Amino acid sequence: MMIDMQNQPDFRNIPIDKVGIKGLKHPVIVRDKANGSQSTVADVNMYVDLPHQCKGTHMSRFVELLHTVNTPVSLDSLTSILDDMKASLGAKSAHIEISFPYFIEKTSPCTQSKGLMDYNCTIVGSSNDGKKADMVLKVAVPVTSVCPCSKEISEYGAHNQRGEVLVAARFHKFIWIEEVVDLVEQAASCDIYSVLKRADEKYVTEKAYDNPKFVEDIVRDVAKELIEDSNITWFSVSAENFESIHNHSAYAYIEHSRD
Repeated sequence: MMIDMQNQPDFRNIPIDKVGIKGLKHPVIVRDKANGSQSTVADVNMYVDLPHQCKGTHMSRFVELLHTVNTPVSLDSLTSILDDMKASLGAKSAHIEISFPYFIEKTSPCTQSKGLMDYNCTIVGSSNDGKKADMVLKVAVPVTSVCPCSKEISEYGAHNQRGEVLVAARFHKFIWIEEVVDLVEQAASCDIYSVLKRADEKYVTEKAYDNPKFVEDIVRDVAKELIEDSNITWFSVSAENFESIHNHSAYAYIEHSRD
């Protein structure tokens, strides 16, 4: 019989907060507002706690558990996975992070040209002993911003740049990724498209110029909408502009918890 080293005792008396696997690529199905669901590929991290007396955890069990999941990623399915992780590995806490590209078809504003935009999303789930599972949705949205200061002081033109807004939220009930994306794009100088013809380029350039935004403006406008949404219990929002005339980024961050 081969010795199970993971089950051997450890005498250093030091518990481990998180132990598990990182960077596992796995196909997943996520809910899609327009089409019901969409298939994508996720990078998955899975961890449990390890008591001080245990030498190691059983790494293969994480992959085996994930392999048995054939339902769309949802609050219920992730809660079930976390419960199974605790039961299978004899743990008090379990954590899972699923990061994936999410695709939304966008139509250009003038020529109605269609193209797919990808948005990097992450669902973070944690379950501690005796507590309700905690879920956080993170969505990264690329945007365009025009500098209000540059527009004000220049005789013609204004510097503009692409940026990224990252929203993380806890909520009472399910929220659509599309709704987060739309909220952020409304707060930017202009949103970004994968396909633009000349008439579209003219439109988005002029729209952005007529709607200049600092990173401070963007995070405040996003935060205002999230604060007014009673379904959101906690959120953070950050905006980073990859500056076109500076060798650094501009950055702003807001975090808010509903009392």
